[in-house]
Amino acid sequence: MVGTTGAGAETFKPLVDTAVSNLFTRHCTQTQTVSGPREPLRVCFVGVENKSAEEIGDFKEQIYEHIDGHLEHAHQYRGISKRYVDAALRETRLRPDELFLPKHMRSFTAVLEREGQPVDCLLYAKITSGTTRSGRDMQRDYVLTLELVDVRTGDFDKESAHIRKVYDR
Repeated sequence: MVGTTGAGAETFKPLVDTAVSNLFTRHCTQTQTVSGPREPLRVCFVGVENKSAEEIGDFKEQIYEHIDGHLEHAHQYRGISKRYVDAALRETRLRPDELFLPKHMRSFTAVLEREGQPVDCLLYAKITSGTTRSGRDMQRDYVLTLELVDVRTGDFDKESAHIRKVYDR
């Protein structure tokens, strides 16, 4: 039975929808207020990090695709294909968390730019959870956090969405 012992689409889809919508709306409003209308930002979605108590398996790719779909439909952003991102990570031999070091970020973005994929921002997604147990019953709070990082300044904008699931056994 779906969702009786762990998270599934009914958990992850609302988390993604809420976090993406709030982040993109706020970030777009801030950007237009400060600098007026501008070209769509080139966003490199680096990946989904699972820091929750459960293995999310193939939902990780589904979460990635759902967030990437939101990115593609937002007119203020233009995504970079995951294939380019993965190739650049392989070529630079870097992990996504290493991109916060300036020299690593420069080498990563240089590879993408050389391939005609300039980058304005990096987008990271992280799933966490907190679990409370009472006998055989369990409550788990899931949090999806999105972080949008400007590659030129290092400034970031962050948004989280929360959902609580109760599992009666």
